[in-house]
Amino acid sequence: MKRTIILLTLLHFFVGCGNNSTSNISSVQSYIQNLEVENNISYEEIMNTRGSYITSMCYTKTIDQTTNTVFNPCYSCHTKGKIPNYYNDTNLQMEYNFPAEVMKNPFMNLFKDRSTKVAFMTDSATLAYVRQSNYLNHEGEILPTQELPIEWKGYRPDCYFHFDDDGFDKDPEGKYTGWRAFRYYPFLGTFWPTNGSTDDVLIRLDTIFRQDEKNTFSKKIYSLNLAIVEALIKQKEIVLPSTIDEKVYGVDLNSNGLLDTAFSISPMVESYVGLAKLYLGENKVHLAQGLFPENTEFLHSVRYIDWDDDKEQIALSARMKELRYAKKYAWKRYGEIERAAQSEFLEALALDNSTATMAFFKGNYEEGLRNEIGWVYQGFIENKSGILRPQTHEETIACMGCHSHLGATTDSTFAFARKFEGSKKDENDYGWNHWSQKGLDGVKEPLVEYLNDGKQYEYSFYLQNNHSANEFRDNDEVQRKFFDANGSIKKDILKALNDDITLLLFPSKERALSLNKGYKAIVEEQSYIYGRDTHIKPLKHLYKVIKEGQVTGIKKPIVRP
Repeated sequence: MKRTIILLTLLHFFVGCGNNSTSNISSVQSYIQNLEVENNISYEEIMNTRGSYITSMCYTKTIDQTTNTVFNPCYSCHTKGKIPNYYNDTNLQMEYNFPAEVMKNPFMNLFKDRSTKVAFMTDSATLAYVRQSNYLNHEGEILPTQELPIEWKGYRPDCYFHFDDDGFDKDPEGKYTGWRAFRYYPFLGTFWPTNGSTDDVLIRLDTIFRQDEKNTFSKKIYSLNLAIVEALIKQKEIVLPSTIDEKVYGVDLNSNGLLDTAFSISPMVESYVGLAKLYLGENKVHLAQGLFPENTEFLHSVRYIDWDDDKEQIALSARMKELRYAKKYAWKRYGEIERAAQSEFLEALALDNSTATMAFFKGNYEEGLRNEIGWVYQGFIENKSGILRPQTHEETIACMGCHSHLGATTDSTFAFARKFEGSKKDENDYGWNHWSQKGLDGVKEPLVEYLNDGKQYEYSFYLQNNHSANEFRDNDEVQRKFFDANGSIKKDILKALNDDITLLLFPSKERALSLNKGYKAIVEEQSYIYGRDTHIKPLKHLYKVIKEGQVTGIKKPIVRP
């Protein structure tokens, strides 16, 4: 499980007026200094082995020395990218190769035993905590935005999580904010609720995609442009909820060479609609398969696990662990993206096998860190008392590990390519909703094509290859439910999983509360840089040190076509 590490260019963030006198300290500096003192953190200093870009999951032991069993959770991230993702890191399923600075696992939190601390946390207090919003107050005002100084240059949270029937967010005055929620198949392993967190993802296109040619907001035009983007990103036909008269928009949406009635959006579509169509004609915005247009934004809230007594299942918590933000700040053409991937590949070939490739990110904790594909990432995370604060520079580095140089991403992102495609609101897999409006109950397991394995039920295939529900193989609840005492998978429940993915993804109330407590301990320590993965007992299937030339034991990589 080799991983390229990014050596970051730290752009020191000075916003004062030329000296260090108290009178010249800006409100941003004062705000940050207070956070540093209150939480015993540093916003600029890298304290944990340069800030590890390599994720904690990459230190997983993939071989059981006792039974000589080989596990492969690596393929979910390390695979052959679909063009215009030119990264092919399939070989990283077979070998570990880290820079010398991180051969020793920096995520020491994962080796801590939190059983004693968790034992003193009550269920009632834990539920009360996760049910208290740290994002919206009782008046519906956004708390993190109120905390931020006026001069703050980065993202200011502006989503109210108040959705209409089509998943569009509205502010307290009833105006659309541009954010739209979508439902999707949770990515393999880490982000399944059974492993510690619930979450949601929203998308927002630039203002021009929301307006007609007279600069007036149009929900219908915005919905059409989002459908066009979906067809381009997935590079497949997307069925529309209702028929569209193409003559109204002057765009051949179904790519049949005529302006007629469209039932779907073709991946070969050559234009947006409305004002964005005019901008495209003037080369002020771009369109290409597999790429989002510039200024596309994503908002990703990571939350605790609440419990619904009436439904006897988990629910999305009001409290957020994190609020993650991404924006496509620059357009990169296919050639630029390909050259970036080739440059990294050629540099790796020029080095001996004991040296990992080094690259550079620019940015800071306020405005975010940038990758080579044109995206900037920034985030907010709980402080000691549970209030959302901006992530430090080092904490933001953890985001870059998954959103750069991976074969599994689509234009550096994960969720939108996994969006449900049901077009009717009464369908179980209708895509344009927030989880609070419609959950995962009764959602069938997705079928996915693999190069040498054909079509497979995606989650079942992961269980069969990893023998567990996450990379760390510490989910005993799933282990008992899906595997027998000999470690063989139970065929009957696997068949039931095909018809309802919650059988795997949802934890019991006992497990949900325990994981909430385990994460709360990390919040109180403010020790995110040493690992923020939810756990109670020390993880057994992790290396503390990676040896030079170490292999995973995986002989046959799993690859998407």
